[in-house]
Amino acid sequence: MPIGGFIINIDPENSIEALESLSDISHLEVHGSDDKGNIVAVIDTETSKEMQRIVDDLNKFEFVLTVGLTYINVEDEGESESNTTGLDLFHSIRDTATEIPA
Repeated sequence: MPIGGFIINIDPENSIEALESLSDISHLEVHGSDDKGNIVAVIDTETSKEMQRIVDDLNKFEFVLTVGLTYINVEDEGESESNTTGLDLFHSIRDTATEIPA
């Protein structure tokens, strides 16, 4: 069961819309935000595939600029998963993250 801490960077002008949209996402909990567009969130899912899907969905939101992984812990997911480790999940999330605009 993976649990990950994330910083979601958004356009500050859309903070109300962003926080409302994020509050509707299952397995995602917002723990704080600031006026610069930084949102601290935790994603706690049953499988690493589910966490990856949520991160992929976050990157599709128009108001999301970046999704940064700050912490990951993956406990045994059982025989049904493909032996994904925390490091594998980290690389997967990192490799699909939105690039920071220049």
